[in-house]
Amino acid sequence: MAFPDIQSFVRVLEERGELVRVSTPVSRELEITEIADRLVKAGGPAVLFENVRGSEFPLVIGMLGTRERVALSLGVRDLDDLAKKVRDLIDLKGSGGLMGMLGNLPKVRDAMNLPPKRVNTAPVQEVVWRGDEVDLSKLPIMKCWPLDGGPFVTLPLVITNDPETGERNMGMYRMQVMSKNTTGMHWQRHKTGTRHLEKAKKLGQRLEVAVAIGGDPALIYAATAPIPPVPGLNEFAVAGYLRGQRYPVVRGLTVDLEVPANAEFILEGYVDPQEDWVVEGPFGDHTGFYTLPDLYPLFHVTCVTMRRNPVYPATIVGRPPMEDAYLIEASERLFLPAAQLIIPEIVDYHMPPAGVAHNLMVVSIKKTYPGQAYKVANGLFGLGQMMFAKVVVVVDENVKVSDMDAVWREVVQKAVPGRDTLTTRGPIDVLDHSSRGWGFGGKLIIDATTKRPEEVGSGVSSREEQAHDVLPAGATSPTLGGQLRQIFAPATELPTFEGVVAQRQTPDGYWFVSLRKTRAGQARALAETFAAHPAAQGVRHLLICDEETDVQDAGDVWWTVLNNVDPERDCWTLGMGSGTGLLAWDGARKLPEEGFVRDWPRKIVMDEAVRNRVDALWHVWGLPEQWR
Repeated sequence: MAFPDIQSFVRVLEERGELVRVSTPVSRELEITEIADRLVKAGGPAVLFENVRGSEFPLVIGMLGTRERVALSLGVRDLDDLAKKVRDLIDLKGSGGLMGMLGNLPKVRDAMNLPPKRVNTAPVQEVVWRGDEVDLSKLPIMKCWPLDGGPFVTLPLVITNDPETGERNMGMYRMQVMSKNTTGMHWQRHKTGTRHLEKAKKLGQRLEVAVAIGGDPALIYAATAPIPPVPGLNEFAVAGYLRGQRYPVVRGLTVDLEVPANAEFILEGYVDPQEDWVVEGPFGDHTGFYTLPDLYPLFHVTCVTMRRNPVYPATIVGRPPMEDAYLIEASERLFLPAAQLIIPEIVDYHMPPAGVAHNLMVVSIKKTYPGQAYKVANGLFGLGQMMFAKVVVVVDENVKVSDMDAVWREVVQKAVPGRDTLTTRGPIDVLDHSSRGWGFGGKLIIDATTKRPEEVGSGVSSREEQAHDVLPAGATSPTLGGQLRQIFAPATELPTFEGVVAQRQTPDGYWFVSLRKTRAGQARALAETFAAHPAAQGVRHLLICDEETDVQDAGDVWWTVLNNVDPERDCWTLGMGSGTGLLAWDGARKLPEEGFVRDWPRKIVMDEAVRNRVDALWHVWGLPEQWR
């Protein structure tokens, strides 16, 4: 079903028992974040805060906080139905070779090219603030985390037109409130908004900007989606396709831009490319770490329009899982058929929450020849925003890519460090704090597929039935570099080393170590010492984390390590000569003495005082006790 606006979706959630109302006053500074964080991590309901201190407008958060709610918002029973919806448009068999596959692209373009429907009047223009009336502090804009640089608009739909071609773009870029009528505009260098601003500068003109807050869930999702550069395909078209109807837009009152007629608020204004950029941040980001302050353009708000009784929609990002994990999964499902169209051996792929989208991708393939895993991984690096992937794990078609326990077992059993791992380098997400340079760093491919004889040293061409790599418990194979056990017995006595806070070995052959790093080379020395110790027998991966990591929590370990490694710099293969083959990951903080030239960010942690206050007021707000 298509929802006409956010408020209709809120009503449906309430009818389904998936939304609660809070009428008691609550602070937009940290308190709402702490409540929402608990609820989304526990799979709890969305919340409509009817009384936000300092604002007359209610705030809703957590609308997309479960997989099921995201599916509902996009009009499907399950997110997997998104792939089916697109697959009906195209022939994935690619009849006619490459030209036959390329011939499917116009089908996708035409099916999604539902031009917006221009209307003359709109609910979002019922109330208008102009000039001195504009005061962003009247909106319930949240300060999400203790070290944030200020309050941030977290669900903005930022609309610009290409100054040369008129092509429309909508994206979701965080906006830090700088004054009553200005915000930062977090346009990273690879974003379309940045290109529009650069063109406006060359033309010597301001760039008009409109920011929609609200709309309907399909449009909010579309603004986050990695839409491929297909002519005629844009965010309004994707939202129209998901809705099954053209999207209603209205011309802005003070800007020559089409804005969603069904939004709750519209901020109209401009960015002056001749103006000095402003310091934006820090911000508790979706990586679970603070992104550091940096310079970004300044957005001037000259007009605000809104509904007569609007609701302010918000989200928070931070340590996963958060709402954005389910939006990422929706994009996985929606664009899977397109990936299969280009790389047909792909069976499925998944970007788990611990990898915060760009740090880890698991892809299953139907393997038919040696080296195919590397072909697929390198192909993915060339597909749109997949270029930012840091670690790609390739598994066989029978492995469920969303079952990370199964995936990591496959890695231990089928990927010999050094033989079946490959480091390379390329573009990295600019929010990656560990990379060797801003937006540039190392990547790691792990081939955890069943090996052909050619891949383990054979000099002759193989047949499919000769593929092998999984051995019975206790069996050995010289081609695998030592004993490969399906069930690993953790050592009873583990070695000591300076700075080690805690450590644990897992039954599937992983060794987790929490390290307080105080000197250059400490992690490397630890890895070499541990790899040579008898306790390393059968271990395939040594994961070194910072001292704040809980080694009893595998998710915490992988989240920390994937954030904190540049694979080319921080992943080492040790012990190959002895036949053990161990891959060490240095996921501890990097020091200036190690040549790391940027500041190292902090993990996001809520203030204890705020947590205690929320605990004390939970029943006062009338929130369900089971979600506390």
